[in-house]
Amino acid sequence: MDIIVANNELKAKAFLQEIEGKNPLFIATVATTETGKIPGLSAAGANPDFTDFTPPADAELLLLGKCKSIQGVPITPDGIPTPALITTSALHLADIPVLIVDGGVKVKPQVPYIDVNSSPGRDIRSGDSVDNVEEVIERAKVVGEHLAKASDYLVIGESIPGGTTTALGVLSALNVDAQGKVSSTLPDNPHGLKAEVVATGLGAAAQKFGNFRGDPIKAISAVGDPMMAAVAGLVIGGSHQAPVLMAGGTQMTAVLAVINALEPNALCNIAIGTTRWVTQDLSSDICGIVKQFCDVPIIAADLDFGSSKYPGLQIYETGLVKEGVGAGGASIAAMAKSGGAVDKQTLLKEIERNYASLMQIK
Repeated sequence: MDIIVANNELKAKAFLQEIEGKNPLFIATVATTETGKIPGLSAAGANPDFTDFTPPADAELLLLGKCKSIQGVPITPDGIPTPALITTSALHLADIPVLIVDGGVKVKPQVPYIDVNSSPGRDIRSGDSVDNVEEVIERAKVVGEHLAKASDYLVIGESIPGGTTTALGVLSALNVDAQGKVSSTLPDNPHGLKAEVVATGLGAAAQKFGNFRGDPIKAISAVGDPMMAAVAGLVIGGSHQAPVLMAGGTQMTAVLAVINALEPNALCNIAIGTTRWVTQDLSSDICGIVKQFCDVPIIAADLDFGSSKYPGLQIYETGLVKEGVGAGGASIAAMAKSGGAVDKQTLLKEIERNYASLMQIK
């Protein structure tokens, strides 16, 4: 299979063996944070205010094959389409079912979704960014546990613009050194800006929350985003019943740090599934973050768009976008379910087909 092991080979191979040929359920958790609108932080949307529409449009694309909240598909300022295009192609090829969880979006998706009573996130520079974190985690645990009973394993992805900055915030609050290690949708990773935003948020939060070390609820409330609470709950609940593949890049390391602080026993049934673009990214270090606090395996779909006939896909090879909406995890799940019949070539063909149709290329 076209899958790379990036961390803990022994556990990674055991995890892959366990899911091969099995039927997963894909859960996309959509959320927004005002942090994503800070100029220069995210490429998830044609402009900062458009980021409110990116997650609901991603959810619609996964379930309907087209977007209702916007015309066309979510794109970066450079016109590069959402990684949900990869996710939807992989899920379609392997016939994997999808559910949407509203992890706190400003604009509700025009498709059915599960509600865990989450609200959109505020700008983390306020030091008070997410409401009712504990309640959302508890509700999401119930959802995760029951969905895991209905499938062989869960693949849980996220769509939240600005999520790597909030990830840096929560990792820093939990005393994990992630400076210069979180990734970015942009080829030129704005580490300085992220560090500045997080420092402002932590400074403001110290007044209200005091010390966060060992307190993930406070950490998310102060400098996190609502997706983290929803996904942490889903993963913990799901891991009680079945394996869970956390589908995402460095945002998922922050969720992992939260789970590690809340319920470390859950970690033995979890892996992170991402893309080669994240694990081989020289401007970030997903393994360097995770190794500081746990030995959860990290696996990556060995996707390669270098040979694509479309410049809009080829550009992924320059480090733009890299991951999102569970693209890597969905690709891994499709490869595993099909026993390798779905490989990076068949996947690229399906992505190109969907790209041409969605971007209306004749």
